Amino acid sequence: MRPEVLFPLFAPVRSLPGIGPRLEKLVERLSGPKIIDLLWHLPSGLIDRRNRPTIAQTHDGDVATIEVTGGLHIPPRTKRLPYRVHAFDDTGEMQIVFFNAKPDYILKILPEGERRIVSGRVEFYQGEPQMTHPDHIVALDEIESLPLLEPVYPLTAGLPLKSIQKALRATIPRLPELPEWQDASWLKAQGWSAWRPSLAAAHEPHALADLEPDAPARARLAYDELLASQLALGLIRLRMRRLPGRSVAGDGHLREKVAAALPFDLTGAQQRSLAEIFADMKSKHRMLRLLQGDVGSGKTVVAFLAMLNAVEAGFQAAMMAPTEILARQHHAMLAPFCEAAGVRVELLSGREKGKRREDILAAAAAGDIDILVGTHALFQDDVAFEALALAVVDEQHRFGVHQRLMLTAKGGTGIDVLVMTATPIPRTLTLTAYGDMDVSKLDEKPPGRMPIDTRALPLDRLGEVVARLDRALARGAQIYWVCPLVEESDEIDAAAVEQRYSHLHATFGDRVGLVHGRMKPADKDAIMARFQAGNIKVLVATTVIEVGVDVPSATVMVIEHAERFGLAQLHQLRGRVGRGGEKSSCLLLYQAPLGETAEARIKIMRETEDGFRIAEEDLRLRGAGELLGTRQSGLPVFRIADVDAQRNLLAAAYDDARMILDRDPELEHTRGRALRVLLYLFERDAAIRYLRSG
Repeated sequence: MRPEVLFPLFAPVRSLPGIGPRLEKLVERLSGPKIIDLLWHLPSGLIDRRNRPTIAQTHDGDVATIEVTGGLHIPPRTKRLPYRVHAFDDTGEMQIVFFNAKPDYILKILPEGERRIVSGRVEFYQGEPQMTHPDHIVALDEIESLPLLEPVYPLTAGLPLKSIQKALRATIPRLPELPEWQDASWLKAQGWSAWRPSLAAAHEPHALADLEPDAPARARLAYDELLASQLALGLIRLRMRRLPGRSVAGDGHLREKVAAALPFDLTGAQQRSLAEIFADMKSKHRMLRLLQGDVGSGKTVVAFLAMLNAVEAGFQAAMMAPTEILARQHHAMLAPFCEAAGVRVELLSGREKGKRREDILAAAAAGDIDILVGTHALFQDDVAFEALALAVVDEQHRFGVHQRLMLTAKGGTGIDVLVMTATPIPRTLTLTAYGDMDVSKLDEKPPGRMPIDTRALPLDRLGEVVARLDRALARGAQIYWVCPLVEESDEIDAAAVEQRYSHLHATFGDRVGLVHGRMKPADKDAIMARFQAGNIKVLVATTVIEVGVDVPSATVMVIEHAERFGLAQLHQLRGRVGRGGEKSSCLLLYQAPLGETAEARIKIMRETEDGFRIAEEDLRLRGAGELLGTRQSGLPVFRIADVDAQRNLLAAAYDDARMILDRDPELEHTRGRALRVLLYLFERDAAIRYLRSG
């Protein structure tokens, strides 16, 4: 349970000064319901009130702190007009302006004939300086109470900055003293303070440089958060290792038959990855491995040979795909090889109903099915296996840590898990999302894959593009035409893609087919089947085909409004072509003029087909926040750390966590006990439960 020393930090925000019921809801919306949530909400700006000019020395837009004498008060003639106070010093005059003012209050704080210190932003109106709603008005003997440096926080509508500042000013001096969980030599080398003064300093910046990720206080807090994350993932990893396992090692007779039937030799990367997978499966520990490969790198073949290893050893294997279309493609690809090797493979999807489904479930439970392919329905309660040893999860960049843990429980004793992704992920994000996993990388393409000719054209040359497609069709080509996601609306997306379909259908007739997200699955499958068979030559689609079927004869990819896509998505779409032996091309249609980021994306797409380089560039251009929040929803979101700007800290935290758990896997030693406090502080409570003594 959470240590008592942390209790004050996990109290509700309503316990803070000035946070009543109304503001409590706004603070919860802004940062969260607990005091610790607000403490992690760091300043994004700084108001510097050290500028002390005379009225004559003021400039438009400057924040200034000025000594003035109160002059004439001019109440408004109507409620819409402001209350004005003339103020002056030896060098000139200015107006102090208030809207919705209470005259008695203003007379009290800014009386006629008395000197006051006013601080706020100066604006020039009709050539004269004025200050609207000064942030502070104090008497000369109260100058010490004026904060010369004020942090500015991101806010939500209706929440005053002063309320946040007040609550935090009251909280920070009362922060508890916590045991030091960082290594003393590491702290010294980095020039970092202890946790308490670091958090205080992060909320009390003295210069704009203190707001940067590499500022000592922020870097220390970010490292704390990254270390907590890596420790939690490491503890999950340890738990996996401790679960009852079994050694799975086939004799190779099935794999030899399949390898002989393959029309190509395995790449060095495939052979290396298979060696790593086989070693994991042979170990008595459970495998939890990520197979990361670019489009067309041969992940499915690697996964198939791994499944055959399980079958050779007398066990079953399962492969889960994210869509029914992809599950059917996997089954269709594996079936002839399985038949040749005498291995029974079956498909379980939403289409298998009634007696057919019952027969498949019974056969899987009896151990009569060697390999079962399907969607996520494979792991529902009514699906049982007699001896499942390996689960392969395909295209699951949205499959998080907790889902992986649930998956491992499906097979009872010793199930190994191989997670595949065709979206190369930058190393920094791999460590945060898959830090509980071992990683194998397919960074070579099979021999014979021809480079894809990638070009870019503005949309106003659409007629020229259609004429070019006509010539390609005459040569027997098949073509993808992808329309963008207009907004998060199936109806709008459908309308946009249907409009393009109508345009192309008028030119090419029934050779054009249409696929989008609002169609029934059976209708989508039927169109895709016709495209696979070559009966449809031009497939107009939304990004529903991003993770889709292989059509080796498809050699042209047109991406409309390419400027609306992220790099990783453009690369994934381009990977739909170039899968056969024919030369392929990708045409990026854009709406001119291009913004700086869109132009950079298209330039990179033209320069390289290396998915791993593209992933790094995508991270650089879009930032981790967007990647974390959209494409890679299985990735954790950090409150303080910036995994792109602080990738060196992430790598250090990864190494540190590994070393800590190697030396003290139960976190029982002096630093280990302090690290338990860290895990609770960042609400990694679940990870602590995996400790034997937790």
